[in-house]
Amino acid sequence: MKSRDIALLQQMGITYWQVRRPDFYPERVVETIDLPKECHLLFVSDDALTEHDAWLFGRILHSMKLSSDQALTLPSHCIDHIGEHHLKWCWFSGCDGREPMGTQRLQSCSLIEMHDEPLTKKALWQQICSYD
Repeated sequence: MKSRDIALLQQMGITYWQVRRPDFYPERVVETIDLPKECHLLFVSDDALTEHDAWLFGRILHSMKLSSDQALTLPSHCIDHIGEHHLKWCWFSGCDGREPMGTQRLQSCSLIEMHDEPLTKKALWQQICSYD
């Protein structure tokens, strides 16, 4: 994209954009996301986490014997750009997608909904235990 086009988008207040039809631009280089070695769980969610959500997420990580340093959060549109990884888990929360090769998939409702629904927490825990 030309710098003039970028400047025009910024003048309109658009600071983030995504190409809808990337197949129209075959020369476009797609950047890959290489995850750090210590990352064992990828939390995929399109919702911004509130402080209360982060607390619940931390509790779930702790129950899986993982620390916050071993988890990373990405929106669902980034999942196809993951390159090298050492993931064990890929947790889709309130969204869907294809997990990276070699990972154990978890699927749940969003953390926002999980606060008020004990059965959803139980269902998530059953998924986690099914891999043991």
